[in-house]
Amino acid sequence: MLTAINPKLPMRNKPITKDFYLNKLGFKDIGSHDYPQYLILKKDSIEIHFFEFADLDPKENYGQVYIRTDHINELYQSFINEGVKIHPNGKLKTQPWGQQEFSILDIDLNLLTFGQSFH
Repeated sequence: MLTAINPKLPMRNKPITKDFYLNKLGFKDIGSHDYPQYLILKKDSIEIHFFEFADLDPKENYGQVYIRTDHINELYQSFINEGVKIHPNGKLKTQPWGQQEFSILDIDLNLLTFGQSFH
């Protein structure tokens, strides 16, 4: 019955969030033009929604998403090539639970962790 999950993350500024995801992470805007306080972005089969939270204090933001990938090394390198800062504690490595992972923070300090299983 369930077919997908689309996380909703806070954003302070729609144009800045949109620019980061489109130009740094390679997402596409899929129809949020008519909604000034909402943003819907997609990359491959991953869709993330954003809602305006103008008073968000990024230091108090606990937004987190875990995104599975099947080409983690290529994704990691593409982000580095685009100048995306890898989280200081989230460099690409194999975790004890068998996932190869890395993490980044977006401009509102939403944590995006990317993982691939090698089992």
